[in-house]
Parts: sequence; structure tokens; C-alpha cells
Amino acid sequence: MNIGMTLPVMEKDLSRDELIGWINAIDQGPWSSIAMGERVVFHNPEFITLLGGVALLTNKVEIIATISVATMHNPALLAKQIATLDILSGGRFTLGVGVGGREEDYNAIGADWSKRRWGNLRDNVNIMKSIWAGQHELQIGPKPIQANGPQILAGALGPKALEISSSFADGIAGFSFNADASEIEESFNLTRKFFRPNPRLMTSFWFALEPGGRVQLKSHLLSYLGWMGSDVAEMLSDTAGFCGSVSELRELLNKISKLGATDILLVPTSKNIDQLKELEEKIF
Repeated sequence: MNIGMTLPVMEKDLSRDELIGWINAIDQGPWSSIAMGERVVFHNPEFITLLGGVALLTNKVEIIATISVATMHNPALLAKQIATLDILSGGRFTLGVGVGGREEDYNAIGADWSKRRWGNLRDNVNIMKSIWAGQHELQIGPKPIQANGPQILAGALGPKALEISSSFADGIAGFSFNADASEIEESFNLTRKFFRPNPRLMTSFWFALEPGGRVQLKSHLLSYLGWMGSDVAEMLSDTAGFCGSVSELRELLNKISKLGATDILLVPTSKNIDQLKELEEKIF
């Protein structure tokens, strides 16, 4: 099982030096991948721009976009952007796609919230694939390094989303809100019902290490989940994510591995890079 690390892009006031420090440490460490997700109405760096920087600053790790909300973007432009990222990364790029859940993000960039449907996502991905394969009516380059474009993973959870995404994706880029092995097992089993044999089974979750882990995690989630309302964010932050010792995290990772996970992406809730070093010393 591969273990990757998400950049702390949802932390406030990230500096250039902090970003470069995290990017270099992940690429030079034992991690299999470096990941980040998309959000518009928040203080995180812009998604595609930062992915380009990551592609140029790294040489080893897989670069995973988790998740690009492809239904709020023009598929031709997104195909061109992703092909460029594939070139900049030397063919190390993997694209996770989803429909998103924040209407404010759609509205902020003038996208149509009514397009937030898995059928529309399928159509957009198929347009992108036709562009990468050189089969689109318009010749839109550049040609990606990976044959016919990067691998596609779906941020799908329910049966309908999984059934639709199985027609265009190679697996799932899942997320466990409570970092719960039984929750992850249910997601994997449902995925196997719809996808062809041996889909890529990726999951991720927030983490914070003790001592002080729950305080750190709550602080992060009260900000990140603020769009849901302060009362809801407060309630959810009491139980969400993993909070414990490194040895307890190792036990959880072993459980998830036995469920057939191909990848786990850890999502930090602090930009303090010391936690990255501690995990490298004790997890691998």
C-alpha cells in the first residue's frame, strides 16, 4: 500500500518558503505521492497554479489532484491545463475528479450549479479524454506524456455516483470523514461492485498527533468547515479525523491496508513540518 501526504494548503497564511519546505520534504522522503484539493471561496492557493509549481519542484513522487471539481470548469481548458501538468511533472500526474459540494465556489467563478451532476462529470471527462487522445474536433494540445492522458480517479461515494464514474475512472479517490476503518471498508466494497476488477482504491483522512491533537484538529476544522455554519462545524470537529499517537496511526494504516487499499493520503491539519518528520521516522 502506498502512503502519500497532502500539502497543508488549507492552512492560513502559507508562505513561499513553507510551501517549498513541504514540497521538498515530501519529494525527498519516503512518501509515494503529494496531493492537494480544489477550493475557491477560501484562503488556499489557486489549484492549477500550485500544481504547476509542485510539478516543477518535484522529481520522484506521484502528484495527485484530489479533487478537481470538473463540473464547474470548461472541459477543453481543463484538458489543456491537465496535459500541461502532465508534461511539467514528466508523466507523474493523476487527476481526481468530482462534482463538489459548495455552491459558493460555483457562483464565485460564474459556473452553473445545476451542472453539478455525475452525468455531466462523465461527459466532461470524456471530452477531456478525446482531446488528450487527439480525437476531438478541435486540435487542442499539448499532448500529455501519459498515453491518452493521466489516470482518472473519482471522488464518488454513493451507488449512483460509483456506477456512473466506473465508465470513465480507474478507481476512487475516497475520503473518510471520521478516519474509520469500517467506513472505508464499506466504501471499498461498494466500489468493487461497480468497477472492473482491481480498481485503484484510495482513501484519505485528516490527522493530528497527540499531545494537543484534538485542539489542533478542531481549530483546523472550525475554519475549513465554517461554510456549514459554526454550530455544525463545532459538532463535527469533535469526532472527525484521526487524533492519537503515531503508533495508533500505524495500527489504523495497517487495518486499512488489509482492506485492500492501494493508497492512503494523510491530510495534515497544521502547517508545522515537524509532524511530517515525526511520521517519516516512525511510520516507515
